[in-house]
Amino acid sequence: MIDDLPELRIGPHRLDVPVVLAPLAGYTDLAFRGVCRRLGAPYCATEMMLDRQMLLPGKLRRRLVHLDDDDHPIAGQIVGSDPATMASAAADLAGSGFDVVDVNFACPVRKVLRRGRGGHLLRDPARAAAIVRAVAAAVDVPVTVKLRTAFDADAGHDAFWRIADAAFDAGAAALCVHARTVEQHYRGQADWDFIAEVKRRYPDRTVIGSGDVADPPAAVAMLRHTHADGAAFARGAIGNPWVFRQFRDHVAGRPMARPSLAEQREVMARQYDHTVALYGGRLGPRRMMKFGIKYSRQHPTPAKVRAAFVAAKTPAGWRRVLEKFYDPAREYA
Repeated sequence: MIDDLPELRIGPHRLDVPVVLAPLAGYTDLAFRGVCRRLGAPYCATEMMLDRQMLLPGKLRRRLVHLDDDDHPIAGQIVGSDPATMASAAADLAGSGFDVVDVNFACPVRKVLRRGRGGHLLRDPARAAAIVRAVAAAVDVPVTVKLRTAFDADAGHDAFWRIADAAFDAGAAALCVHARTVEQHYRGQADWDFIAEVKRRYPDRTVIGSGDVADPPAAVAMLRHTHADGAAFARGAIGNPWVFRQFRDHVAGRPMARPSLAEQREVMARQYDHTVALYGGRLGPRRMMKFGIKYSRQHPTPAKVRAAFVAAKTPAGWRRVLEKFYDPAREYA
């Protein structure tokens, strides 16, 4: 049993285990968050949402802000470049029932950077600070900030510290640190030493570490190495939402059981049905294809299952894959 783990608090929200589902564009929608919740995730974040989308009525906004009763505590993550627009979007999220507003200064996607959003703000710390102050003043829910260590390896960390100081001065409840530069995207080893430095600088603040947290042992190792308050499962949860249950098993001293074929089938069928309900019969199957590719890694014949999910374009095709490859009475090799 592992009993030296930190207590993770985000504002008034006290989590029973110090791990969270990180926001992932294209993945952490309501359907996938529901799966993670049922498998033990104590806290989740939405996909990254453009601030302007929050202010435009329509199907896209309704889908992004829709919450289930059991999807709490939940952070709505927004990205943008204008303090006033970000503040309005944050107020809209708070009014829509979100428990936390998360501000993204970390996204490394090129089209986001070109528009002065996400990780680009590490090149404009004054604007980032203005955004945080505007968002914090606009809402009465906790505000958190997602940052990377720097824009690139040559930039140094001055911008990071300026934004972090401004965030906490404005009353931010937590800082989530992805321990890579913006330029690195997801390449190379995450710099856990930097997360440790952040926690040393802000010993009384909530710091959540992200990067190379692929499984429960890695999460525990990161928490011990950095003394951070929490660890974020990001890409490690895609295709393995059981990672939250496995974390609970691991810290309790129980074996980390892999999901049976029957359970994999049940979880995927549930997520598929919810996804089609959210996105419709045309977009839903396309959106689930990338999940199927990730889920296939759990199967004894991953290459065959991956190819089958890629070819499944309709709900009927998806069901045929589950029937063919996820029959617990069959052996697969």
